[in-house]
Amino acid sequence: MIPIRDHNPSSKTPFVTYALIAANVGAFFMYAGYLADPRLFVTFLDEYALIPARLAEGEGYETLLTSMFIHAGLLHLGGNMLFLWIFGDNMEEAFGHLGFLLFYLAAGVAAAFAQIAMDPQSTVPMVGASGAVAGVLGGYLLMFPKARVDILVIFILFVGLVALPAWLVLGVWFAIQLAGSAAQYGTEGGGVAFAAHAGGFVAGLALTIPLWLARGGPGWWRSCGGRPPNPPTKVVERMSTIPRAGRRR
Repeated sequence: MIPIRDHNPSSKTPFVTYALIAANVGAFFMYAGYLADPRLFVTFLDEYALIPARLAEGEGYETLLTSMFIHAGLLHLGGNMLFLWIFGDNMEEAFGHLGFLLFYLAAGVAAAFAQIAMDPQSTVPMVGASGAVAGVLGGYLLMFPKARVDILVIFILFVGLVALPAWLVLGVWFAIQLAGSAAQYGTEGGGVAFAAHAGGFVAGLALTIPLWLARGGPGWWRSCGGRPPNPPTKVVERMSTIPRAGRRR
């Protein structure tokens, strides 16, 4: 199940969202050559990735920031940037440009500390924007729970788009991160930083509460039904122009 778009257009250009995507993509291609040489990449990670044991010794605090712009491959990068592209514009419009940037970075730092709390003596490098992006998802869930999100569903031979409410899409995503965190607890090894995802999500939701309350909190929800303030995106479905082939005898 892959989110493709939401039916929640923003009325302002999300300059910060675009800049964050450009920064992550630009950073990736600066070190992409190292991926083919494990020794070089490990040396690079040792300098710029977040290593919990190093922070426990009072060193490497700058990696709380640098690690947010490092990804382990194109799939890792593409997944994070897709989620930021879909959900970031609305959160940027809600917070304002500078407010959204601070929100994004704060969620990323909170996500890192959530993963560190799982195993503060871990020497496994942590990289990726997913903790900060998870914060965007948490805030989006609070602000626009009934926004429609188009999901690409791929199941055996079935491929299709399904429109689901944001609360269901993001709620299921968060539940998966919690389950992954529980499974990882007390272990050390490479893989997905589930605790960082869950921690970033909770941090993003918490950081959005003051904005939500300023708009009226539950009263604002009741007035708009949890739906976006802007008219939903109109998606025009076109029939394929490829002619159907007749049966062969």
